[in-house]
Amino acid sequence: MPRYRPEPIHRHDSTPRTGVLLVNLGTPAAPTAAALRPYLKQFLSDPRVVEIPRLVWWPILNGIILNTRPKASAQKYASIWTDEGSPLLVHTVRQTKLLAGYLAKDGYDGLDIDYAMRYGAPAIGDTLDAMRARGCTRILVVPMYPQYSASTTATVVDEVGRSLARWRNQPEMRFVRNFHDDPGYIDALVKSVREHWTANGEPERLLLSFHGVPRRSLDLGDPYHCECHKTGRLVAEGLGVARERVLVTFQSRFGKAEWLKPYTQPTLEQLAAEGVRRVDVMCPGFVADCLETLEEIALECKEAFLEKGGQAFHYIPCLNERDAWIKALAALVRKHLGNWLEIAAPDAAARSAALERARTLGAGQ
Repeated sequence: MPRYRPEPIHRHDSTPRTGVLLVNLGTPAAPTAAALRPYLKQFLSDPRVVEIPRLVWWPILNGIILNTRPKASAQKYASIWTDEGSPLLVHTVRQTKLLAGYLAKDGYDGLDIDYAMRYGAPAIGDTLDAMRARGCTRILVVPMYPQYSASTTATVVDEVGRSLARWRNQPEMRFVRNFHDDPGYIDALVKSVREHWTANGEPERLLLSFHGVPRRSLDLGDPYHCECHKTGRLVAEGLGVARERVLVTFQSRFGKAEWLKPYTQPTLEQLAAEGVRRVDVMCPGFVADCLETLEEIALECKEAFLEKGGQAFHYIPCLNERDAWIKALAALVRKHLGNWLEIAAPDAAARSAALERARTLGAGQ
């Protein structure tokens, strides 16, 4: 039998609400080895993230990785940490507030907009519990990954399902699967690049660097590779530049297995060796700047390009709180909420009448 979590008593005079839950990857609570260890353990214990048999992976994870990697990762996080905290968390909080404001401006001020992290805090289950306590009976979940992958979007859906499995009175649910070719998202990327080029001139190459996944994922049917390339093609078309000037690459390899190619840093080093003087790099797979963009790309990859003879390296920030992106996100949310936006909340008289009918039939609340 399922072990249900304590939940609010169902009241017949309550006002049902529609909620929107934004979910990003996650972040440690602090740039320290002590904070990184539980974060990395949760992340790397996810069977969708590391598809190695548990009997093989557990000794490696607990005996080696969790005893060595936290310290090194903490140093990297410390290099990009801000006075407000983790950049990913800071941007996610801001995006959530701005989204609520944009939707309210459009007349949807009754929506409950919140955020969670797949790994770390605030946890998906905790935020869902809070939304339930505020009366949400319909919830749209928006994984903040433009391109679908089993190791990102699917694991958010998994965790939502695990959380709801402990609820007796479940809400109606909807999910955004992907938005890699959403016109608003593409337009926001194109505008960001154009603004950067207007201020700084154009490079010889623009790299669109996406987070890598093992090549095996593509072979097993994951659409991530294709969706990344479609995003790249649409951005190039939107910019109106020759396709060969825009390269799609993949970063953040882990382990010895082959991952999606071409790899970002080796590509940058090769371009420098071939005489390319300036490159610009953007990370369209991330809607908020984080460790993988600010440290790996803006610091490590810049150094690698310049060391190999490149002369200028420009990192174009993620969409973060850009106006075009928040407008696109609001439009995406409205589209996926669909007819939920047309459901009018019952007024006080209707709620009172419902309560009286329930009591007549023997219900207490």
